[in-house]
Amino acid sequence: MKNILIYISSKVGMAQAQLAFLNLQRIAQSTEQNLTLQHGGSIRVNELADKDGLVVIGEYEFDDDIAKIFASKQQTIEDAINEPEMVLAQANSWGAEEEKTEEKTAVTEETSIDTPVKEETIANKKVTESNKEKADKADITEEETVNSKEQTVANEEENSVTNEDISLDNEEQQVINSEKTNVTEETTENNKLIVGITSCPTGIAHTFMAAEALELAGKELGYTVKIETQGSVGAQNTLTDENIAQAECVIISADVGVELERFVGKKIYTTNTKSAINDGVEVVKNALAHATVHEESASNTATQNNSAEKTEQTKQDNSSSPSTLSGIYKDLMTGVSHMLPFVVAGGLLIALGFAFGSFEFGENGIHIYKPEYAGSLGQILFNIGKASFALFVPILAGYIAYSIAGRAGLAAGMVGGYMASEGGSGFLGAIIIGFIAGYLVSWMTKNIKLSKSFAGLMPVLIIPLFSVTIVGLLMHFVIGEPVTEINQYLTAWLGSMKGANAAILGLILGGMMAFDMGGPVNKAAYVFATGLLSEYQKLMDAGTALSDVSALAMTSPMAAVMAAGMTPPLAIFVASLLFKNRFLEEEREAAKSAAVLGLSFITEGAIPFAARDPFRVIPALMAGSAVTGALSMFFSCGLKAPHGGIFVLFIPNAVSNLAMYVIAILVGTGITALLLGMFKKPVAVN
Repeated sequence: MKNILIYISSKVGMAQAQLAFLNLQRIAQSTEQNLTLQHGGSIRVNELADKDGLVVIGEYEFDDDIAKIFASKQQTIEDAINEPEMVLAQANSWGAEEEKTEEKTAVTEETSIDTPVKEETIANKKVTESNKEKADKADITEEETVNSKEQTVANEEENSVTNEDISLDNEEQQVINSEKTNVTEETTENNKLIVGITSCPTGIAHTFMAAEALELAGKELGYTVKIETQGSVGAQNTLTDENIAQAECVIISADVGVELERFVGKKIYTTNTKSAINDGVEVVKNALAHATVHEESASNTATQNNSAEKTEQTKQDNSSSPSTLSGIYKDLMTGVSHMLPFVVAGGLLIALGFAFGSFEFGENGIHIYKPEYAGSLGQILFNIGKASFALFVPILAGYIAYSIAGRAGLAAGMVGGYMASEGGSGFLGAIIIGFIAGYLVSWMTKNIKLSKSFAGLMPVLIIPLFSVTIVGLLMHFVIGEPVTEINQYLTAWLGSMKGANAAILGLILGGMMAFDMGGPVNKAAYVFATGLLSEYQKLMDAGTALSDVSALAMTSPMAAVMAAGMTPPLAIFVASLLFKNRFLEEEREAAKSAAVLGLSFITEGAIPFAARDPFRVIPALMAGSAVTGALSMFFSCGLKAPHGGIFVLFIPNAVSNLAMYVIAILVGTGITALLLGMFKKPVAVN
């Protein structure tokens, strides 16, 4: 069995590194290779003594010693995720290449000994010259001179024959090379291409898992599939104009809106990431059978579909009609995905403002927002976070409308969201008005027809003016007040929940966080908690005096959600230590990365483990997270930051009842770890 070191640069994110290593390990199992993962750090010569190969993923500068041992070709993280066979083959070929080089050298030397054509020619020429000299100096007989001339002619004929043979061999080799080139070109032409885009709200795990599933499915069906991933770090493996032009169809596997302008005139099939992950082959088959030509229109996002002729299956997966749940979910997730950076940055900066306020002013640091602390570092950080937090409600509404109607919907959506934020209806009002604005603008673009002379006024005057006016009036007279009352009732209801009632709410929120780990159910719980937290921050900004009960009612769901979201990856790591025979070697290695993700409140770190054994792993994860959420609410724990994981725990006053909060996380982690040991079956160990 060959031992291969997989080195992944520290510049590669943990989630991508984990996914890449699992893909490589899956290939290695069938080829009797043992892989060892090193994420970041330096590669040392003594650590390579027992290794037969090295794969370097990402950027790394080799020193001379390592370069002598392994002639390593650096790979990209995209290749490791999408083409693990090719990456491992690169490692396996080094030893073979060295052997081939030695064999070629030996053959060349042997050939030069057995067929010394050039040496004989040179020797013959020397003999001829020597004979001429002898004839001149010694006045040899005419007969000897004639013999010498005959020998020279024979040598020249022999050289001519040899050169002709070599020339013929070269011509034959050129013909062979030409034939190989033709075969290669024919193979490339016969290799059909499918392109696509994957994207999920957080852009961490589902995006890359869906891309891998589609590429493997295409290979199984005889197609080359190139997928552009639009994740948290931006677009990777970007599709070129040439790729799009050559593609037979385009697959959009996304839970958020995706720009489609570059695919005008191409056949497009739209689905979600879950469908691609669960059955990539079926998605590719449906795409080939039911993809519809995308035509240029006012809206060019993946939530719109202009085809009228579809099968029932296509209607379920490919439709984005406002009446379908899948379309509504995708529009909502587009808003949430654009909202999250503002929520996270704003919430953490507000928490840091409280922390620095505590360092500067002691117990009064919790009131850092008051005028008497103006100019302090704590209040400056608080105000920056406040500005970021104030934008997330308009962003949520604006990008919901954008997902439905394209850029034309942004203005009406954001204005409506701003009015919701300022008027008291908050994130609930923003969600409602975002959908209304999107559908209104979509209707206007389809039904308002102007002459060619005035058509240019539609996007810059007609649609913005009338859509913003209508949305503003609806917010002021129809939506604002009722939704504000709902928010107030919800806050009062949460404030009245104590003991067992609060624990039930925490139980539900915790279970939702572990159910799909970054999917729609998980995001519903998170948006609920961050919405309440935004109301709390708004009241704090306004200087409203809140009782401890009211403050806790708006911050305790956030605490329950974050604790429950940290539990699944942490429990996976603990279980891999306690029950080693339940995990493959590569899973135990990947569990270390999952632990770091869990500490950072990235629930998606548990997805690879759940995907391999969902019916045993997911119930165990849900049980532990539900208990953690219930205990957090029961112990009256509150959290004033929407993200940050374990790092938030060190910020003074960011967490209420900190000790019991940590206990809630530990108890839930322990329960899930024990259940994993009970539910999972032992695996074969090499």
